[in-house]
Amino acid sequence: MQLFPVILPTLCVFLHLLISGSGSTPPLTHSKQQVAATRWLPATATWYGSAEGDGSSGGACGYGSLVDVKPFKARVGAVSPILFKGGEGCGACYKVRCLDKTICSKRAVTIIATDQSPSGPSAKAKHTHFDLSGAAFGHMAIPGHNGVIRNRGLLNILYRRTACKYRGKNIAFHVNAGSTDYWLSLLIEYEDGEGDIGSMHIRQAGSKEWISMKHIWGANWCIVEGPLKGPFSVKLTTLSNNKTLSATDVIPSNWVPKATYTSRLNFSPVL
Repeated sequence: MQLFPVILPTLCVFLHLLISGSGSTPPLTHSKQQVAATRWLPATATWYGSAEGDGSSGGACGYGSLVDVKPFKARVGAVSPILFKGGEGCGACYKVRCLDKTICSKRAVTIIATDQSPSGPSAKAKHTHFDLSGAAFGHMAIPGHNGVIRNRGLLNILYRRTACKYRGKNIAFHVNAGSTDYWLSLLIEYEDGEGDIGSMHIRQAGSKEWISMKHIWGANWCIVEGPLKGPFSVKLTTLSNNKTLSATDVIPSNWVPKATYTSRLNFSPVL
């Protein structure tokens, strides 16, 4: 499910008032356990969209048209709530391979969490499920069996976390539509390594203070202050292993909504 940009300022303001009214900053709720990169775990998978297609258009993480082009293209996946984590699991990468040796190859396909699986087995809170693009689902088959594997519909699979690798890309920040000097919302793109974000802070021009941003939905974060003065530096902390990266003055003083600003750095492409 996607939320329209006009709703984002309302969500951000609501979160700001809720936290301000409590008199304290809420504790971080994300897990501090390190990613088990080499452990294969059981799950189920199906596919959606056209048979050789790229899967969803947009998705609950808010990546929009990015899912239709490389490096996301045909590598997108909707994940169940246990992996979606209320949107904080957006951007995480997984290797997925199926188990039926009569139709499945030994190779695994790498997918990026860009959406939440809305129904089926994934509706069970503790069940792990993937909805893959038709192309990614078919890629798990032995040669000539792409159609056969898609006709099965639902497959038992193994999956594991893997490092995200966006070769030639650095972390970018997309300024969401509707952003103003008093409400600023950012979408994070192309994060190598863990791919997920647990916290995000922003620093205004001429200031030494890092101000905490609020997680709205998917991979979108916001801040309600004002007036905000750029250029802005942005600090990211990963959800899985609490690694931190700071992009200095990455968003210029003359920033505009709907623009994307690319940093000069990225996390290490390992877990």
